[in-house]
Amino acid sequence: MSNSTDDLLPVGLSDRLPEEAAIATRVMRAALQAMDAHGYDRVRPPLIEFEKSMAERMDGVSPRRMFRFVDPGSLRTLALRSDMTVQVGRIAATSLAGAPRPLRLCYAGEVATITADQLDPSRQRLQIGAELIGADSAAAAAEMVELAIESLKAAGAIGISVDFTLPDLVDTLSAQTMPLDETQIEAVRRELDTKDAGGLKAAGGDAYLPLLYATGDFSDSIARLAELDAGGALASRIEGLKTIASRVGGSARVTLDPTERHGFEYQSWFGFTIYAQGVRGALGRGGTYTIGGSDEAATGFSLYVDRLVDALDSDSQRDTLFLPVGHDRAAAAALRANGWRTVAALSGEDDAGALGCTHVLSDEQPKPL
Repeated sequence: MSNSTDDLLPVGLSDRLPEEAAIATRVMRAALQAMDAHGYDRVRPPLIEFEKSMAERMDGVSPRRMFRFVDPGSLRTLALRSDMTVQVGRIAATSLAGAPRPLRLCYAGEVATITADQLDPSRQRLQIGAELIGADSAAAAAEMVELAIESLKAAGAIGISVDFTLPDLVDTLSAQTMPLDETQIEAVRRELDTKDAGGLKAAGGDAYLPLLYATGDFSDSIARLAELDAGGALASRIEGLKTIASRVGGSARVTLDPTERHGFEYQSWFGFTIYAQGVRGALGRGGTYTIGGSDEAATGFSLYVDRLVDALDSDSQRDTLFLPVGHDRAAAAALRANGWRTVAALSGEDDAGALGCTHVLSDEQPKPL
């Protein structure tokens, strides 16, 4: 064993050892299969792209969070992806610009950031998601929420809950029923996001105070929000939220926090955060947005499943067949074709139990150890 500091990993990065790697693979495969079953085709964008392309495809995606370096070939700045959603947007706007809409795409891969989130020290994460491009209606949003729930359930998550929000709430109200000066809007957004009643008053947002209490169980919160919306500025959004919630039905608990903006840098009228029992923090977010450059409407979600991987049981008890030296290779191949996992001895000294095997091949048949 080496004690050299050269073998240490940077802060926020870690290895996935065999058991964890097996769980991560299982989670990714199950989620992608759920998406495929609903007609979502997988795309695999590159790990690195031109910085300018990724920065301009979506509002709120900051190049300062990306690892950047100069391409010796083009002499242009490249960036390591921090979010695969922007890459799917580029694909939709370029290579698949002529494909029929709505366009359904899904993806899975690693992303990395220079700095970690305050609530998550990881700088590399497995991102799995789906995008419905060419639609941002309530029906499209409902399909996304349902698909996110189904994908997580397929991956092994239980006790799922979904929290709805309205990312453009302040913009909508300040333009109509609750006017604000341009200088006040950002301050009111910030104080609503931190749920600071005193700060909200100081920012001139007294009229927005009741929004702090329109949170919690969906049915109660949406009723409070409707009462506050006397002028009808949010009428279409409220009806949209009701439509989405009715589609989710009994598959997950639904809550509403209309002023939540953390993690919704580029979403427009609708956003949602998804959680699961036994998993610390959010497992993913989604909502409606516009693809930069093409100005095409889209709805999607991203799941960050590393914490789910940590919470799930391993496959360490999986049946594994030990193949002694000189075993029948045809019989072993036939058993693998039928789903057996095999480990072949390299010498007569190999120990089946020590190698994690549960069975041994004897007379061309698996025998328990």
